[in-house]
Amino acid sequence: MNDTASLVRPGTTAGMRHIALFVPDLDSARHFYIDLLGMEIEWQPDSSNVYLTSGSDNLALHHSPDLKVGGVGINQRLDHIGFIIDHSASVDEWYAYLQQEGVQMKSAPRTHRDGARSFYCLDPAGTLVQLIYHPPLSKGV
Repeated sequence: MNDTASLVRPGTTAGMRHIALFVPDLDSARHFYIDLLGMEIEWQPDSSNVYLTSGSDNLALHHSPDLKVGGVGINQRLDHIGFIIDHSASVDEWYAYLQQEGVQMKSAPRTHRDGARSFYCLDPAGTLVQLIYHPPLSKGV
């Protein structure tokens, strides 16, 4: 008999609030996530790792100089990461701001069938980033 057969799930999780990314240029990644998106440093244990927060999440950036954006080497194994925007109209403001800052855009803002509004851009390491107003999670309209 398997001893784990009688185990039940302990409950639900508190949600996915931690993401870790390999980045080839830690300074560029810090600029994007701190200076442009407004995250703050939660902890920096050494010069190759920094943990950021928006207050309810945790983004770990791990320096990996061998990462090749769009080429050979370590590739991120995810589709995209997303940042919740509290108001639908703010999505367009974020788009204009990041475009002005030279961030590479992958799509223009659009409204989805479920009422969400978003666009995609790339961080300096080539990670696809979505800024999204998502009614069930956002605070405003």
